[in-house]
Amino acid sequence: MIALSRTQLAAAAAVVALAGGGLGYGLAHLQKPPVPSASTPGSEGRKILYWYDPMVPMERYPGPGKSSMNMDLIPKYADEAEAGGGVRIDPAAAQSLGVRLARVERSAFAQSVEASGVLDFNQRSVAIIQARADGFVQRVHARAPGDVVAAGAPIADLLVPSWAGAQTEYLAVRRSGDATLESAARQRLALLGMPQALIDQVARSGRPRNVVTIATPIGGAIQTLDLRQGMTVSAGQTLAQVAGLSTVWLNAAVPEAQAGRVKVGQSVTADLAAFPGETFSGRVTAILPTTQAETRTLTVRVELPNPQGRLRPGMFATVHLGGEAQTALSVPSEAVIRTGKRSLVMVAGEQGRYAPVEVRVGRESGDRTEILAGLSEGLKIVASGQFLIDSEASLAGLQARPLAIGAPAPAKAPGVLHETRGRIEALSASSVTLSHEPVPAIDWPAMTMTFKLEPPTLAKGLKVGDQVTFGFEQRPDGAVVRRIARTGVAR
Repeated sequence: MIALSRTQLAAAAAVVALAGGGLGYGLAHLQKPPVPSASTPGSEGRKILYWYDPMVPMERYPGPGKSSMNMDLIPKYADEAEAGGGVRIDPAAAQSLGVRLARVERSAFAQSVEASGVLDFNQRSVAIIQARADGFVQRVHARAPGDVVAAGAPIADLLVPSWAGAQTEYLAVRRSGDATLESAARQRLALLGMPQALIDQVARSGRPRNVVTIATPIGGAIQTLDLRQGMTVSAGQTLAQVAGLSTVWLNAAVPEAQAGRVKVGQSVTADLAAFPGETFSGRVTAILPTTQAETRTLTVRVELPNPQGRLRPGMFATVHLGGEAQTALSVPSEAVIRTGKRSLVMVAGEQGRYAPVEVRVGRESGDRTEILAGLSEGLKIVASGQFLIDSEASLAGLQARPLAIGAPAPAKAPGVLHETRGRIEALSASSVTLSHEPVPAIDWPAMTMTFKLEPPTLAKGLKVGDQVTFGFEQRPDGAVVRRIARTGVAR
């Protein structure tokens, strides 16, 4: 019971450290080394760089004691940042933190885009019915806005007094038998606005007809009807507007981030709540040029056939814009640390070491995120507990490996030497640990970190404690010192 209680208390302490935002503090104390003393085995001969409090990592002290937060200081050893890359986490501490690993794999990413949409009238299939001459509304047929009518359905009867005289003249010329004059008179009637069917009816009956029935040229829904019996109309006045229903538009709101996957002519399927179990097919006819500022979506216009007239404007639909699935390099989405300026993934190495690596992310599919650059297939990464490890890496002054290709900052391009000054804290056959001054060109603060040496003979004649000036180059696998010179001897 006592052992179980201690385990529970340790787990509770880790959770509290997480909830309070003290990520580095929680991890450092989970693997906190004992304060070295004469009685502490294993601490003899280890070089202490400085003392610090994980809750205030920017404060560094020359010896043990209390920090400004009244917390016990812990030592930072030089051999904790030795060559080998990354920060080392004790396996027991990693298990207590719930660190879980995954691999970088290739997985299928569907190109389809899902969006919500609303049906609307096809604005390319709209008929405007106008009066062709001055007249009076003699009769309005039983129509109202919203009615669905067939092509040729009567709307109203108009009395046009001015047509009676022209028709009488036409009939007189027709009786004369002169075909040329009759053709000219017939053309005059057409220019006055008479429909061809009315002219033929006058010719057959031999009597003037100055009452014309206005009919809709297409089938569809009446949108406007500005007619009342007895009212006067003038030439060119709009009497009614009819929208066709043989095809309808489906306006889909596609998120701005997915707009690049949509093309004109792309096949589309739609599911409507009004018709469960049915799928309607169509094609993208247009991608509107304006983005909706409130929702950050683009309107994609899809044309759907509607032969039976069941699809009614205003209905909601779920739109599926199809595309072939493609394989891509991916990691679990929870493994990606998004800082706002860049994305990081913690890569697991040998002997419990972990290193942050900058990556460029792409699409998301399910619980996986596409990796466009920064990782290779088969690498082990941290899928859970990576925030604590990243905090410890920051305390150790470990910089994330930058993108090898397409890094946005020119200062990080290979071949550029960054100059600064520092003090040698530790030396090995191929690396040097330096406490250096800030490097403004790449926004580095003053810190202690380990650099590789190229060539390793650069450090010949140097020793711990020497003041040096050095030039280093940033590479995908870390910072490399290319030039180093002593400016002061060790004290």
